[in-house]
Amino acid sequence: MTGYMKQLKILFLILGLSPELAAQVHPVASLPLRYDVRKAASPLKIDGKTDPAWDHAAWSSFFVDIEGSKRPQPLYKTKVKMLWDENHLYILAEMEEPHLWGTLTARDAIIYRDHDFEVFLDPNNDQQQYFEYEINALGTVMDLFMNKPYKKGGHAELQWNSVRLQSAVALKGTLNDNRDRDTGWMVEMAIPYKDLERPGRISHPKTGLHWRINFSRVQWTLDMDGKSYRKRKTRDGKFLNENNWVWSPQGLIDMHQPQYWGIIHFID
Repeated sequence: MTGYMKQLKILFLILGLSPELAAQVHPVASLPLRYDVRKAASPLKIDGKTDPAWDHAAWSSFFVDIEGSKRPQPLYKTKVKMLWDENHLYILAEMEEPHLWGTLTARDAIIYRDHDFEVFLDPNNDQQQYFEYEINALGTVMDLFMNKPYKKGGHAELQWNSVRLQSAVALKGTLNDNRDRDTGWMVEMAIPYKDLERPGRISHPKTGLHWRINFSRVQWTLDMDGKSYRKRKTRDGKFLNENNWVWSPQGLIDMHQPQYWGIIHFID
């Protein structure tokens, strides 16, 4: 338990409030970020290109370190846009990247072992059942369903697949080639509500509804390896820890704390 949380529980006891409420207080100074998701006039073509419909969606703030302001700002900028319609939640991510790199090609490989972009989605906004999507610069997808967070005894169902998912990656540079400096990459996704259906659960948004969501970008430190790259190792042979950059800061290095995710509001 952090010193912050200990002080918070003491304060709650002094005020005569339940100390369990302290666990619901965000461990960084700011509240979770919010984003108004506008409705698309027509279905988007998912090809990694900026469909004119995206002009009507606002960019999010740039990503920060997962722990918030107590950590340095990310080396490279990341931002997202969202739209929705009757069938899909659309996501567009733009990431600065001087070294485009990816190795994993099998569906449901552990994609965060590469540079990746991740989506965490809780349509019921109750910190229980939720979904995770990961994608790398090769366009390889990992998706899973969580019955509840790991710290509450949850487990990842990797056998769950979002079979109707549409996704595309666009690269601005050359993949796995260190002989030039790249510019970045884009991810475009259409998450189908049909794939989010669970017994007794909300799966389709409507105007005015709020969902919990967060985005993460895993970034490794790379060294040159011939004409390509390899992940940097420490002196004892272990991989150097990855960077975790997110939209709404978690306050701790753990994306599986849905009470700290951001909030999206569906509007027309």
